[in-house]
Amino acid sequence: MRAYDVIVIGVGGMGSSTVHQLARRGKRVLGLERFDITHDRGSSHGVNRIIRLAYFEDPAYVPLLRRAYELWRELQRETGRQILHITGSVDAGPEQSGVFQGSYRSCLEHGLQHEVLDHKELAMRFPGYRLPKGHYALFQGEGGFLLSEQCIVDQVVMAQSLGAEVRFRERVIDWWETAAGVMVQTERGRYEAGSLVITAGPWASSLVPGLGGSVLQAERQVLGWFQPSRPDLFAPERFPVFILKVDERQFYGYPVYGIPGFKIGCYHHLREAVDPDEIDHSVHPADEAILRSCVERYFPEANGPTMALKTCMFTNSPDEHFIIGTHPDHPQVNFAAGFSGHGFKFCSVVGEIMADLAVNGTTSHDRSLFRPERYLAGGNLS
Repeated sequence: MRAYDVIVIGVGGMGSSTVHQLARRGKRVLGLERFDITHDRGSSHGVNRIIRLAYFEDPAYVPLLRRAYELWRELQRETGRQILHITGSVDAGPEQSGVFQGSYRSCLEHGLQHEVLDHKELAMRFPGYRLPKGHYALFQGEGGFLLSEQCIVDQVVMAQSLGAEVRFRERVIDWWETAAGVMVQTERGRYEAGSLVITAGPWASSLVPGLGGSVLQAERQVLGWFQPSRPDLFAPERFPVFILKVDERQFYGYPVYGIPGFKIGCYHHLREAVDPDEIDHSVHPADEAILRSCVERYFPEANGPTMALKTCMFTNSPDEHFIIGTHPDHPQVNFAAGFSGHGFKFCSVVGEIMADLAVNGTTSHDRSLFRPERYLAGGNLS
């Protein structure tokens, strides 16, 4: 049995970044992942994920986003491969909607360059958009998308080049405290470390004491790609990524990239709470209809044949803010969970935070919005 400084359970977006950051600090680190290096069972597949600097969820995210951008660009320089694509971002909705007002507020509080466009100005600037009268868009030029699956691969490869050990297709069965730290039992073996980091997505509910039940809830999502009649309007240089609040629902979308179609999703798609081991990975007519309803009304020149439909998962916290910290009853265990459908862009900086906590027991990043004590009594705010 080999001993490590840190074991990381879950090597998806957050875990791959954590393993990379620990390896950069010269730590003996083991990453354990139950599936393949990238897979379609979690929250990070389907080509790409949005990154945006204007943040309607809360202005407190913006400093972390700035650091996330820096770290993603560092990874690009290290690998020589582009994973960050800048298209600009649009946060749009009725003038008093939380999406528009929240993004506007974040720009004002943090001095972010931005433009406010009404529905006509948006259509003139970006003709793929057809929003209703009375809707406004906050355009911020630094938004774009990350190649999510490639990000995971690159972080794992860089970690391995620095001496990290990463084991895939090895499910963790249990862990427990020892005099030296923690012991982790998997289907294949037993491993010991001074500390443990859990970044297991929806499976964190069964691995982190206290996060089960009503705290973490997995939710089935569906992504769709539709063939535009005018692909030029939906090219990355002409179509910013977006978050859109309209009468029907709240949607998010991307220009054409990778799969030859306009990509769109709906927040809290059918509001289906699921067991992550029993999720329905099939896609049904009702799934497509939700996405098609938005495309045909607000992006009519993208309303062509369906190119692809895929399921994924959100792992929601009750307030839809992240849960990041040290377990109050297990000081050698740190965890990051509950990313609620808007976490991938933060993977690079969350990995840095988790490495800080595992090595130093504290971090310089402000995590007050994400304190675990709001769900776990006595959580460590270091």
